[in-house]
Amino acid sequence: MPSSTTGARAKHIEAQRGGEVNDPRSPTPTLRAVRTHASWAHPARARAHAAVAAAQMSPLSPAPPRALAFLGSVLILLSARAADAGPLATELVRPSFVASYIQFVDTDGAFLESRSGVFRAGVFNPGKQQDRFYLAVIHAPSGTVVWSANRGAPTTSSGLVELTAQGLTVSGPNGTVLWSSTPSSQRSPSPVTALRLDDSGDLQLLDARNATLWRSFDAATDTLLPGQQVPAGSSLVAARGATDLAEGDYQLAATAADVVLTWQRSTYWRLSNDIRSYKDRNAAVASVSVNASGLFALAADGGLVFRVDLPGGAAFPVLKLGYDGRLRVTGYPLVNSSASLGGDFVAPADDCDLPLQCPSLGLCSPAGNSSTCTCPPLFAASTSTPGACVPGDGSTLASPASCQSSNNGTEHVSYLALKSQAAYFATKFDPPTMAGVNYTACRGLCTGICACLAYFYDTSSQSCYLVREKQLGSLYSSPSASALGYIKTVHPPQNGTRNKPSSSANRIVPIVLPSIAAFLLVAVVTWYACWRKMIKNGKKKKAKSTGVKQVHKKGRHKSPSWDVGNADAYDDENDDDVVIPGMPARFSYAEIATMTSNFGTKIGSGGFGSVYKGELPGGEGLIAVKKLEAVGVQAKREFCTEITVIASIRHVNLVRLRGFCAEGSRRLLVYEYMNRGSLDRSLFGRTGPVLEWGERMEVALGAARGLAYLHTGCDHKIVHCDVKPENILLADGGQVKIADFGLAKLMSPEQSALFTTMRGTRGYLAPEWLSNAAISDRADVYSFGMVLLELIHGRKNRGEQQTDNNNVATIIGEQLSDWPSGWSSVAAASTASGASGSGGDEYFPMVALELHEQGRHLDIVDARLEGRVDEAEAARVVRVALCCLHEDPAQRPSMAAVVRMLEGTVAPPEPRVEALGFLRLYGRGYGAAPDTSLVAMAGSSGSAGTLSSTAGASQLTESLQDVSSPR
Repeated sequence: MPSSTTGARAKHIEAQRGGEVNDPRSPTPTLRAVRTHASWAHPARARAHAAVAAAQMSPLSPAPPRALAFLGSVLILLSARAADAGPLATELVRPSFVASYIQFVDTDGAFLESRSGVFRAGVFNPGKQQDRFYLAVIHAPSGTVVWSANRGAPTTSSGLVELTAQGLTVSGPNGTVLWSSTPSSQRSPSPVTALRLDDSGDLQLLDARNATLWRSFDAATDTLLPGQQVPAGSSLVAARGATDLAEGDYQLAATAADVVLTWQRSTYWRLSNDIRSYKDRNAAVASVSVNASGLFALAADGGLVFRVDLPGGAAFPVLKLGYDGRLRVTGYPLVNSSASLGGDFVAPADDCDLPLQCPSLGLCSPAGNSSTCTCPPLFAASTSTPGACVPGDGSTLASPASCQSSNNGTEHVSYLALKSQAAYFATKFDPPTMAGVNYTACRGLCTGICACLAYFYDTSSQSCYLVREKQLGSLYSSPSASALGYIKTVHPPQNGTRNKPSSSANRIVPIVLPSIAAFLLVAVVTWYACWRKMIKNGKKKKAKSTGVKQVHKKGRHKSPSWDVGNADAYDDENDDDVVIPGMPARFSYAEIATMTSNFGTKIGSGGFGSVYKGELPGGEGLIAVKKLEAVGVQAKREFCTEITVIASIRHVNLVRLRGFCAEGSRRLLVYEYMNRGSLDRSLFGRTGPVLEWGERMEVALGAARGLAYLHTGCDHKIVHCDVKPENILLADGGQVKIADFGLAKLMSPEQSALFTTMRGTRGYLAPEWLSNAAISDRADVYSFGMVLLELIHGRKNRGEQQTDNNNVATIIGEQLSDWPSGWSSVAAASTASGASGSGGDEYFPMVALELHEQGRHLDIVDARLEGRVDEAEAARVVRVALCCLHEDPAQRPSMAAVVRMLEGTVAPPEPRVEALGFLRLYGRGYGAAPDTSLVAMAGSSGSAGTLSSTAGASQLTESLQDVSSPR
């Protein structure tokens, strides 16, 4: 290691001048090349070049004396050069250290390596170009650059890296400082005593106490390593190219709400919208990190907000934002492995989701595992820019320069419409430039802004998106695109007169046109206001007349807006008047009737209505249409608001709402289609293959993740209220999705009044539904526990033989007053839970509890699996199910905790037997007087609330009549 900066500089300068000690007027070009090359080449290679140069001299004449003298000088200098080559230091270097690529050419510029040799720091040249050398850290086995210092100001092969007591610097050949670890105004009073490269890839400046003064992990470039974090408000910035490490246009940004990828400040990917991500809770994102388990967005307390699970076996993952805009997490089996495992996480997953997968205005279409680029209709391939598309009508694309030109003003502007299936990435994630405006206003807005190059208009939500300068990327083909695009173009002048308008016209036009426009605008607004007033007055009179007739006809007051048979009662607003940003696609009733072949294929039914199979126009995909029955819609705007909230909920384990219809009294919801139907068909059906244990656990985990997102991942907590196998849908590829969430607010007042005390399906209701206790998300946990037991057992928890509801209500009504107050609600809830015995005489949750106490967990498992289940695995899942069934909601785990238990990251606790005694009561006391010893045994567990005997029996009788069949 050099002992002083002066000595190192002297050696470096001497090495640089080594090839020029002789007269620069070399006798031959060959020798001049040797002299130039000798200043940087490997000594052995330089000697070989010298030998070649000597051999190329004429063999018929002796070598000139000057040439021989020069060759001797070169060989002497190269020998000294090899002796002066800097050694590769391990882990630490001290101040007064100076390095250049020339000095460390034998190690390809590396001057420092970590203790294990996995990482190296040095002056590297990724593109082998003499004008782009960077101080960087690389993952040596793979050659991946994981950090670079002077990415915006590369140096040359003779540039210097210097370590002093003030910090680390990179300078050019002329001594100009190109990069410094710490600005002079921010330097620590403690002097630097060492530069260390540890085995995590972190380059650090240390003081005399080994305290870190500066570290590369705090100045991330385009790569994230295990142990490194990107705090909220910061970002990774991709390089400009494979050999140019300067900052490019793509960024991975961590915000308080999400983790996003952006191009030119427009978002093209969100972690929360990626189907491979899971949201554990609703909290602000504080940082982003990666480790062997996955990619994580963390809260300030270190808890998980979002996560992406990575393939197993990757001990060392490297997250890198590529210059092409793709985010990749590459997994290596070991930290010193040179080859990755494959199966990397790549985002976006589809090529066409990238902003510039195709050149400007190219239309990207998926083609198997890749994509193709074509020009949209009315556009043609550019002859000057390969792959780009230009208007096919002879016009040119607008630009701010053309807009401001005196010869090409706004009077020459026109727009080329894109076909309906051509979409733009920014409309998926970015908020609209303006909302609640019509098409004409959106067009005028773009026309009046020189920087606007195109606009997209969504008729369903009346949203206007402007595409500004430097933001016009490629398009992508999307059958479900709702925003139509219009590209601004400029036409050349038609004749000389138009190019040179008279000066009088130039003065008059700016005065006359705004006056005419203002007059027309006032006239239109006045007419529209009068028309709206007339329409509203007419509807109020009609609604008042209808309401009076209904009051006299039915003998009791009922708001006419709840009469679903009266279409006029819903026409308080025109269909197109209600516009809410983010609202899903709106269909007419006729369109949905066509898509479902006039509702010809019924695939299910429930408490909210019947479900029909359909297909979007143009073969754009299958759909499931739910025809809502007896819904309560106080006004079209309120209905659309609720629908917008439901449509905004996106999770891989929740069925996506694709559109709706609100026409007259008709209310229909359009969902994505799940081709394998509901879980009950696959689980309880006696035909078809048996669901294997692994499949059942994937179903349980998917359903748990969906419910956990509803409880903690949404802006407002959503309690499903009806978790059952019929509402868990399956599709090919192992897809598991929860259906019918968020529909509770769409019920009519009559339904809502009843379901204030009871919602859900008999057999899955939590005990607190029939008590005075508040209903929370733990009611869903109870229902999920019941579903989990059915997944384990492969049969319904209730048998097919059901006791008459009225008889049961009578029995319980007679005996409630004699039972302990803590058990009155349990008795009522037992009826609602329908404990009639699995297999005709037994209530399976009671059986499962008793078998668990005896340690016979394999006897709980579906006999059709024929022993293909590990007993320890079965015991673990049974414990999870029983913990979900604790009588006291506070003792049940959250759905987020259930997810971790099913994943195996957290061991489930032992169920509290005293909190499950009511299961025995359900099973043995159903339809008969309860066993007083059993009551005494379990009475200490308490209850979620109490019911009076009279009110409880009355309420129970009415409730059972409503929920006697699955919804």
